[in-house]
Amino acid sequence: MGRVSKDDVARIYGKPFFELVYEASTVHRANHDPQVVEWATLLSIKTGACPEDCGYCAQSAHYDTGLHAEPLMELDSVVEAARDAKARGSTRFCMGAAWRRVADRDMPALTTMIGAVKELGLETCVTLGSITNEQAAAFKAAGLDYYNHNLDTSRDHYGSIITTRSYDERLETLEHVRAAGIAVCCGGILGMGETRRDRLELLAELASLDPQPESVPINQLVAIEGTPLHDQGVEPVDKFELVRMIATARILIPRAAVRLSAGRESMTEELQALCFLAGANSIFVGDKLLTTGNRGFDPDQELFRRLDLRPEIEREA
Repeated sequence: MGRVSKDDVARIYGKPFFELVYEASTVHRANHDPQVVEWATLLSIKTGACPEDCGYCAQSAHYDTGLHAEPLMELDSVVEAARDAKARGSTRFCMGAAWRRVADRDMPALTTMIGAVKELGLETCVTLGSITNEQAAAFKAAGLDYYNHNLDTSRDHYGSIITTRSYDERLETLEHVRAAGIAVCCGGILGMGETRRDRLELLAELASLDPQPESVPINQLVAIEGTPLHDQGVEPVDKFELVRMIATARILIPRAAVRLSAGRESMTEELQALCFLAGANSIFVGDKLLTTGNRGFDPDQELFRRLDLRPEIEREA
């Protein structure tokens, strides 16, 4: 698509609401089966004590959130969780660790985990912080399908949320991921005190990645007590603004899986249905997203039944 400007995004985002949703739904149908929504499961494989100061995160060592830090999980426990996720219908298994960057000493354990999950017939995804070109290549060789590394917000707003990692460092990690031939999962978080301009600039940055990300998670802030963004009392995201973000992302990045991620626990079923209509076609299922709550499998199964949706077809091991 080439470089996308904020003005380009604004022209799409600012369309009359129903026209925008209709266009997004049309783009979605041209590129995806509208009855299929990917189920993914996210597991925290190393929890807490992160040196980063992300203002939204319960796992930061900078804040007292009451979270108990835990070391890297054992392989058997990770495989058991992945096997359970597959049995419940997930086709992608994502593993997250609270690190600023991956240490070389942890690479053997991580590559073994990735290989073991891949052998179950699941797509593999990790979110581990910054990685080098060499580490990315090792993950690819182990069977990694996706690497998640979010931009979080616009470049202008970024510094008010995070000071321990620059925006360009995030883009550099994405370049390493691409160079290794791993698919990119990259999105942002809404409701962190950003303006509409910031949201448009985030979408412009995501749409301008070359190639575009294969997966785009759209998160809503879960304001966790003890974090700066909880104490600042930021306003929740307007429901229709969320749908506009989903629809605009779908139009700008037509081939991606656009995922309703953090914050879905507080969404009504009607709002979720509208997001699916606007082009969302991926969700995290299960009781937890790293350390925050999620809807659970049973409510999602019932919602899919009522909306005549289905998860992706299970992959063969």
